[in-house]
Amino acid sequence: MIRAVLISLTLGLASTVSAETKVPQSQAEISMGFAPLVKEAAPAVVNIFAKQIVQVRQSPFTGDPFFDQLFRGFGTPQPRVENSLGSGVILSEDGIVVSNYHVVGMSTDIRVQLNDRSEYTAEVLLADEESDLAILKLKDAEGLPFLQFRDSDNVDVGELVMAIGNPFGVGQTVTSGIVSGLARSGVATGNARGYFIQTDAAINPGNSGGALIDINGDLIGINTSILTRSGGSNGIGFAIPANLVAQFVDQAREGFDDFQRPWAGMFGQPVDADMAEGLGLDRAGGIVVSAMHEVSPFLAAGVEAGDVIVALDGQPVNTPAEMIFRMSVAGLGSDVAVETLRDGDVVTRSVKMDVAPDVPSRDTIETGRKSAIPGMVISNINPAVLGEYGLPLSLEGVMVENPGEIGARLGIGPGDVLRVIDGTEILTTKDADKALRDARKRLTLEVQRGTQRVVMRFRL
Repeated sequence: MIRAVLISLTLGLASTVSAETKVPQSQAEISMGFAPLVKEAAPAVVNIFAKQIVQVRQSPFTGDPFFDQLFRGFGTPQPRVENSLGSGVILSEDGIVVSNYHVVGMSTDIRVQLNDRSEYTAEVLLADEESDLAILKLKDAEGLPFLQFRDSDNVDVGELVMAIGNPFGVGQTVTSGIVSGLARSGVATGNARGYFIQTDAAINPGNSGGALIDINGDLIGINTSILTRSGGSNGIGFAIPANLVAQFVDQAREGFDDFQRPWAGMFGQPVDADMAEGLGLDRAGGIVVSAMHEVSPFLAAGVEAGDVIVALDGQPVNTPAEMIFRMSVAGLGSDVAVETLRDGDVVTRSVKMDVAPDVPSRDTIETGRKSAIPGMVISNINPAVLGEYGLPLSLEGVMVENPGEIGARLGIGPGDVLRVIDGTEILTTKDADKALRDARKRLTLEVQRGTQRVVMRFRL
């Protein structure tokens, strides 16, 4: 049942759920099925209609198998309106709504329709493409129905659940099923940082951003994607756990417009059976630390390369995705108990959750008109840049944040590291800016892209 009091959206969610499951007491109650629950929960699930204006380049060679590739990116940009349709869930009586990033994240015009057909305009408070979540605020809203969070760590495989959303734009639809799996990492969106609840409740296009609720009407997840070959539901759907959604709401209310993730400052890999034997473990599990940054909070707490991290705050972690999820759920500023194995001994350490330090200064520069590559945004690499772009912890130098229009045409991309320009080693953004301004008839760039070094030569 939906309660009329807004709960505190913090890690206090970790307390056990007090609601009791009610078993039907009569044939009449059995025949009603989920009807009473739907009547309580459905008003808090909304339809979302969003518009986004994008610039599209119309090339005269569109459709030509050769020239279309050769002249890709050329042509006059023309505005085009893209529409998206999805669902959302009201989380407070003053109109805080959660949906998916791919539904509303880049939209400029958002209209939200409630179950009673009343409509509100909405603005995006916080959006994060990586987690595919967005928090909205309905304008001039008050006294709205809303769903309460349930601690998603207490969800069990086999529980009955319902998915509520607006599939294919046909109108609000309710489907039922069970929790099919937990801790699904990366299978839903191809994003290695994903972490999902799996369900066989039918989820279709348009259900994105809708609610996955338990039989008490509490929100356990936000439906986000499906695995399908046909485009329709095959009984494998995924929802973002409620505990992570709660952290998004907290940060949105604090005024953040980008989701701030705690930074580990280390790399690791899952321990498989072969690695477990080499590490002297009796079974596979956990994450072995392979590299650490000198200012990593885990290193400061005493964790070392070669240690095996097995749990955070009492919850097992077996993949990097699980670890990132657990850190994000813990929230910024919290102290997390980290269990590690070293030489067969289990050691618990307290690690402070915080964002990557943005020091030394990234000294961001946008190259000017006199530069060989104007309009390119470059920054010095520091821990904050490493965390944002997932770069190797040992990387130093200058990174391209935005290549600009000309840089993109030349084949430069975000995340590229400028190593050498016309024979000059690049250590800072000022070095890069000067070298690009000094370039004359020819330009030679040595760029590191991932683990590869690429040499680019251009005639100016």
